[in-house]
Amino acid sequence: MAFNRISDLGDLTNKTAVIRVDLNVPMVDGAVRDDTRLQAVKPTVDAVIAAGGKAVLLAHFGRPKGQIVADLSLEPVVPALAQVLGQDVGFITSQAFNEYEASGAWPFPFKSVMIMENTRFFAGEETNDAALAARFAKLGDVYINDAFSCAHRAHASTEAIAKLLPSAAGETMSAELIALDNALGAPKKPVVAVVGGAKVSSKLAVLENLVAKVDHLIIGGGMANTFLFAMGHNIGASLCEKDLKDTALKITAAADASGCQIHLPSDVVVAREFKAHAANETKAATDVADGEMILDAGPATVETLAGVLAECKTLVWNGPMGAFEMEPFDMATVALAKAAAALTDDGKLLSVAGGGDTVAALAHAGAKDSFTHISTAGGAFLEWMEGRELPGVKALDNQG
Repeated sequence: MAFNRISDLGDLTNKTAVIRVDLNVPMVDGAVRDDTRLQAVKPTVDAVIAAGGKAVLLAHFGRPKGQIVADLSLEPVVPALAQVLGQDVGFITSQAFNEYEASGAWPFPFKSVMIMENTRFFAGEETNDAALAARFAKLGDVYINDAFSCAHRAHASTEAIAKLLPSAAGETMSAELIALDNALGAPKKPVVAVVGGAKVSSKLAVLENLVAKVDHLIIGGGMANTFLFAMGHNIGASLCEKDLKDTALKITAAADASGCQIHLPSDVVVAREFKAHAANETKAATDVADGEMILDAGPATVETLAGVLAECKTLVWNGPMGAFEMEPFDMATVALAKAAAALTDDGKLLSVAGGGDTVAALAHAGAKDSFTHISTAGGAFLEWMEGRELPGVKALDNQG
């Protein structure tokens, strides 16, 4: 995977780097509730400052659709980011930006780190407008994209601007791209993928791509029900996309043709109520009765799948194995996550996971910190698993 890094931008002394970051943080009463994404900004900003440069950060927040929406301003993020960075951070309002463009001078002292107002306040951001990208490009001398979570979007601040300035991936983006390349681009084999969640339809392209790339494909969650149904098994009142029966069979056939072994639950945990601690029973996946809902994979399945993980060198994980939000239907997800964590800790498995539910599930299992790499990206991670080219990454490719 070819992309420029910060070191490829040359001497940054007295230069300003326009850095695309992810500041879409959860807010409560005007304060940042979780600074995880702010922490991810620090390595790149520190690198630029250490090299003698300044940083102007571009980011979006919410969906203002080209309008100025006061509640979606990035200004409340400034004090939290300043605390994370350990230095003063300035803020560029839309008005100040307009004044700068008109006069060529800032109406205030320019600090070493500045945050530009929400990029989505500007019409043209989400349509990848070249004119807006040119306006953003005037803010600095080089461009750094450090927001992998936005890399699947061809926006003015992620794609068009990279054509106008010497461009590179930031420290966090670089680490992400290297980890993902190690997982599916040039992985150590055998490779196993765990794909769970509710619906096959939401991850159809993921499954179609993976069967041609991995040696083992573990399907869990509600998705597994659709495959069990396609095989002719009764799935009772379980969540199931029955209209995708033929699609499931085609994916199975494609896996067979590619030498990829699909693993479905051999035993399942069923209940007649969808709630925590509902009366439940473990039975063979072939013995589900009418009115029963499959809410988790059973212990025999977990034992088998743990054995599969032990045989592999690389793991890619997206989606839970069952209704992990409700005990005791978190058992399979927790047990398999702990097995993967132990193998990773022992240096036997390179493990990469991504997606909101997945990260939450691994954290719930106490396994998150043991994984080789955790991607906090949602859509970008899924599109990478689909094998799609990400515009924000492509724009950094083969830069001179």
